[in-house]
Amino acid sequence: MSDRHYFDDDPDIASSPHPVEISLPDVALTLTADRGVFSADRLDAGTKLLLLELPPFDDGARVLDIGCGWGPITCVVAARAATARIWAVDVNRRARELTIANAASMGAADRVCVAPPDEVPDELVFDRIVSNPPIRIGKTALHGLLLRWLPRLTPDGTAHLVVQKHLGSDSLARWLTEQGYPTTRLASRAGYRILEVRRTDGHSRETA
Repeated sequence: MSDRHYFDDDPDIASSPHPVEISLPDVALTLTADRGVFSADRLDAGTKLLLLELPPFDDGARVLDIGCGWGPITCVVAARAATARIWAVDVNRRARELTIANAASMGAADRVCVAPPDEVPDELVFDRIVSNPPIRIGKTALHGLLLRWLPRLTPDGTAHLVVQKHLGSDSLARWLTEQGYPTTRLASRAGYRILEVRRTDGHSRETA
């Protein structure tokens, strides 16, 4: 069965919600996943590596999760950073509903905003972007997605992305650097790269 439907606005595959365990050295959560969203039956290996390697969050950090799925990144960040304000975006309605419910289940609903991409206020900027980006949408669409959100970083903001090596992580890192977003490899394991993306002053976007 194809997973293409998790890019749909409203998946037509039947819903079948079920619990998924997240077990990290510092965080243990039981969240709900469902068919029709990315990695519906477990915590994706790349996402787990990303969560294991993330640097700590500053107090009051504004964090963006691009392509939130059922919310594992959003919820782990909320568990680790009690004062962070997290925006979770996804085109998939079912994914957004799951993230809303999962954030509420752990008492973080007041710190998590879930929305379609077009409903994120234009004036918002972010200290951190954390994402397992949707590589399979294709290179052109992926580049457009990243160039949509990376300018939202504060001048000293940082993005952390997980990308499989065989799906072009190294070429993506080179492309990001060429676009003026210096990119280095934070970690590499099990066929995945964790890319750390920074910005230059030429891309600065001050808070309104």
